Amino acid sequence: MAESLRGGVIGAGVFGGYHANQYARLPGVVLSAVLDPHPDRAARVAVPLGGRAFNDLAAFLDAVDVVTIASPATFHAEHALAALAAGKPVYIEKPIATSVADGEKVRALAAGKGLVVACGHLERVVFQAMGLLDIPEQPLQLEALRHGPPSDRSRDVTAVLDLMIHDIDLALSISAGEPVTAESEGERGRDGVWDVVGSEVTFDNGFNAQFDVSRQAPERRRTMKVVYPSGEVEIDFVARTFRNTTPFLLNADFADTPAGKDPLGASVEGFLKAVRGEAPRAVVNAEEAIRALDLALAVEQALANR
Repeated sequence: MAESLRGGVIGAGVFGGYHANQYARLPGVVLSAVLDPHPDRAARVAVPLGGRAFNDLAAFLDAVDVVTIASPATFHAEHALAALAAGKPVYIEKPIATSVADGEKVRALAAGKGLVVACGHLERVVFQAMGLLDIPEQPLQLEALRHGPPSDRSRDVTAVLDLMIHDIDLALSISAGEPVTAESEGERGRDGVWDVVGSEVTFDNGFNAQFDVSRQAPERRRTMKVVYPSGEVEIDFVARTFRNTTPFLLNADFADTPAGKDPLGASVEGFLKAVRGEAPRAVVNAEEAIRALDLALAVEQALANR
């Protein structure tokens, strides 16, 4: 593989633009190509960063070494499988797919070809920067709230796969238990998609996680409280602050670290290091992304069963 990797982005929306900028600025990689069904949109993202616009997938894949999938979630698996089949490592915006079966196809193809798969669960970067993943106690309870105002973005999936899956991944990352039950309730938007969802998940080790998400809120709020035997950690992800009453040292200046300032950059950089063999794995790998997806779909199923 070339010393300077050629980065490609599928999807020229807001997140596609974010990823294209990362490839343009990070060392050891250049933004080579952006693929979108609308060539003008692809050009608006690619050309100012020195890349080329494509609307043909095969030609796009010939022009890149690594691929970010930032297309709508319902296309994640399709695009990832095409890139992997062409021998390209992939970074997939969350969720990795919209079904576990498709996520497993992505994981299996990557494993068979020895290719890296990363998934964009960015809050994991924040947890690492805080030091929360290093707390030696098992949590007793988690309460997560993730609200935002109405948007046309991600209307192809529910608020569970759009918002809650972030907090689901965090709950799974700090608990050694396995989820056993999920109870959910919610409200649909005008287009019939679940936009407001509350869910309570119990784990086989007694851990209890409560999730509250909304895409119909008046303002943006992102908070979490994690209760441990020795104390609590309360996080405000918007203000980038926390309160810690446990005896375990956390990094109060995490927001000023490179990862705290730019979680997406840290996540993409981790992917590129894994591709180059400079790191043993991506920040969030395919197995972990599938596990978060599986629980998110269980939350959706509990909604359907109400």
